[in-house]
Amino acid sequence: MKKALVVLLLLLALLAAYLLLWPVPVKAVVWQALPPPGYTGPHVVNTRLAGLQHIELGDEEGPEHVMIGPDGRLYTTVASGKVLHMAPDGSDLKTHVDTGGRVLGFDFDRAGQLIAADAMRGLLRVNAQGEVQVLSDRWGDEPIRYADAVVVTRQPNTPEQMFFTDASTRFGAREWGGTFEASVLDILEQSATGRVLVFDSAEGRTERVAHGLSFVNGITLSEDEQTLFVAETGKYRIWAIPAAARDLDLSKGPAGGARVVFDNLPGYPDNLMRGESGRIWVGLVKPRNPVIDNMAGKPLLREITLRLPRAAWPIPKAYGHVFAFTEDGRVVVDWQDPSGAYPDTTAVTETAERVYVQSLHARTLGWMPRPADLP
Repeated sequence: MKKALVVLLLLLALLAAYLLLWPVPVKAVVWQALPPPGYTGPHVVNTRLAGLQHIELGDEEGPEHVMIGPDGRLYTTVASGKVLHMAPDGSDLKTHVDTGGRVLGFDFDRAGQLIAADAMRGLLRVNAQGEVQVLSDRWGDEPIRYADAVVVTRQPNTPEQMFFTDASTRFGAREWGGTFEASVLDILEQSATGRVLVFDSAEGRTERVAHGLSFVNGITLSEDEQTLFVAETGKYRIWAIPAAARDLDLSKGPAGGARVVFDNLPGYPDNLMRGESGRIWVGLVKPRNPVIDNMAGKPLLREITLRLPRAAWPIPKAYGHVFAFTEDGRVVVDWQDPSGAYPDTTAVTETAERVYVQSLHARTLGWMPRPADLP
């Protein structure tokens, strides 16, 4: 009996030593998570996103970003690293390019070429022949580890600029097993190393617009192109940042004309997509998890979490949720599916006849006929 007790105590000591001392990649820092607001106000629970129709993607999955191209075809990125294109009804599905990385966000430049934020390769340009050119994979001496989203200026008679996000300078998708795995590490650590960059296509120069953001993600421009709207996924908020700003430090809050448009959202904001009638769409890729919020001030617990089997990580449940807002910060549309049948919703793409719902992990592209109450 005594021998068994000694063995048990030894095993418990070894388990405690493992949970406390085994090396993990994160160096978690203290941060403050505001009490979650729940699904109230403009985000009251509804089922407007339920019952989506689906476009098959063959063996591909993860239509994380969707756009209509200058040629009228529908483009989407998928987890394999390919960019696909198809007719708006999903027929004639083809591969546009395989970058050998993982394109997350993309846009088109004034010549109609695809500009891609590739989480493993940086900012890329793809010409009509499918040839890939790396535009930017460094800022100064620092590598771009996690290019996430990009938007290209379109105002005539102005220099063409490509604003893009580098979600984390700590955890690159290539080094840490993929985009999702690297995002989990960055959000658990909360060292807020994300930044907004801009590439000047005429001068071939990359500058830093802002830094000090926790897993900075989706990005789009205001209609007058004077303001950037930026999703800070790790802290549940969306920023408005002057497009002309350079090297703003936002780690301690608003500075240099930057302001928080939405704070303390009920989920993790992802892509930002311009719609009709001045709308900007955002997807809440996952809902808030009280376990994660309660560990905000407990960095050791967050490090211990990474020593547990992945099945025990506090990954939030699936919950479909997208909403649209105006540039002055009013929520004008909110669609949800509490069942999470279409998982990890990242945003909405509008056309005259349909709306497409983007997803980080779904095996199909979700869509619905354009609702009559969507002006």
